Amino acid sequence: MKTSRHSAFTLIELMVVIAIIAILAGLILSAAGYVQKKGARSRAEAEIAALGTALENYKADYGDYPSNIVSGSLSLITNLMPGNGSKIYYEFKTNSTNATGFLDPFGNNYNYSYPGSVSRGGTNFYDLWSTAGGTPSSSENTWIKNW
Repeated sequence: MKTSRHSAFTLIELMVVIAIIAILAGLILSAAGYVQKKGARSRAEAEIAALGTALENYKADYGDYPSNIVSGSLSLITNLMPGNGSKIYYEFKTNSTNATGFLDPFGNNYNYSYPGSVSRGGTNFYDLWSTAGGTPSSSENTWIKNW
């Protein structure tokens, strides 16, 4: 009598393959999160550099940096991109601003202070920074800043 055997995967083999796929998916997702954070940090650094250039151009025209009478980074928007037909120093995207200021890639406001509070040489300087997704009380070492 002949018996025919069909080849098939065993339950153990299927479980091993599923486990390997799950491990690879986890590695890819964690790498994607890292790349996304790195990209947001690079964008914030570029925006701070561009804002610094816009502030220098503003100072060249008016002799001083904009004051931060308005809280947050709202003074940057009102001074660097005025709505009254004056010279525009920085073009803020409409989805990158809110009622309290200019948003960084992490969804928090950029912070602007003039005169700056960081003790450096000279008297005429400003501070511009992002908390890089952290809280204002988080370590300044992780912040993205112009100083």
